[in-house]
Amino acid sequence: MTFKAEYIWIDGTEPTAKLRSKTKIIAGASAQAGTLDALPIWGFDGSSTNQAEGHASDRVLKPVAVYPDPIRGGGSSGDVLVMCEVLNIDMTPHESNTRAALAEVEARFGAQEPIFGIEQEYTFFEGDRPLGFPVGGFPAAQGGYYCGVGTDEIHGRDVVEAHLDNCLKAGLGISGINAEVMPGQWEFQVGPLAPLEVSDQLWVARWLLYRTAEDFKVSATLDPKPVKGDWNGAGAHTNFSTKAMREGYDAIITAAESLGEGSKPMDHVKHYGAGIDDRLTGLHETAPWNEYSYGVSDRGASVRIPWQVEKDGKGYIEDRRPNANVDPYVVTRLLVDTCCSALEKAGQV
Repeated sequence: MTFKAEYIWIDGTEPTAKLRSKTKIIAGASAQAGTLDALPIWGFDGSSTNQAEGHASDRVLKPVAVYPDPIRGGGSSGDVLVMCEVLNIDMTPHESNTRAALAEVEARFGAQEPIFGIEQEYTFFEGDRPLGFPVGGFPAAQGGYYCGVGTDEIHGRDVVEAHLDNCLKAGLGISGINAEVMPGQWEFQVGPLAPLEVSDQLWVARWLLYRTAEDFKVSATLDPKPVKGDWNGAGAHTNFSTKAMREGYDAIITAAESLGEGSKPMDHVKHYGAGIDDRLTGLHETAPWNEYSYGVSDRGASVRIPWQVEKDGKGYIEDRRPNANVDPYVVTRLLVDTCCSALEKAGQV
């Protein structure tokens, strides 16, 4: 059996890393084709991805998750998408490899059963303007676009539906989609899943977004403020809970308060995506980037406790600060480390 494996990895571009991928033809694989056991490590030129210098450019791709490739036929073809982490040639994690640190934190706090749902906002562009923006001008002000319907307010639905289908065919844990507040702006949600799983799947869903958009001759961006002025930015609102939070409200409050203690607000925000001060202004359903707050049903707070969580006395919190361009390996690691440490200290595990 011969199949195509698209090896996907995160490069070393700063301040926001890019996705890269290349295809490996794997021949003679056994019945394990399409599984991690059938996928060898591979190499690439790190000097072309901001991950090495030319005189010592080899870097290693280690497969960590595999999914059917919906672009090339998925299950019927045996072709796969392969999420990889980047290693040095001595098999240690490369400095750009943020997955390795998350794996350590997830292992440390695994008994608390942390899970995440991440709401990925993004914006379609056609050339140098957002999809739906007239040439040389602006559309009507925000108001009717969010969860809207009709060609006067909705732009790019054909791409969105194709992306949704591709994610589902790949077996990703997509839980929904919706049109967002600005024209050409959309959202998909991944989860609820464990930290490594939700992060791997979000990166693959991003890759599928870019790849699907290619076929429609548009581009997708995770820019947190794609249009300056009185327009909503793009975030990655991150919903988080542990077993204790899913069973009692005291743990909800402990987690929310832990994120505001000492240096924690800035420790998180500085890793929540480049350009965060452009988006977290205190306007457009955001809290100021340099202030921390939490509240029930408050979309102007840093962390929102949904109304039904207060009513039920259990559930989850929503960190509204992460940018659309945040690294999910980083945001999940920070939330698990901060909140689970606080819950452990309080004896709420």
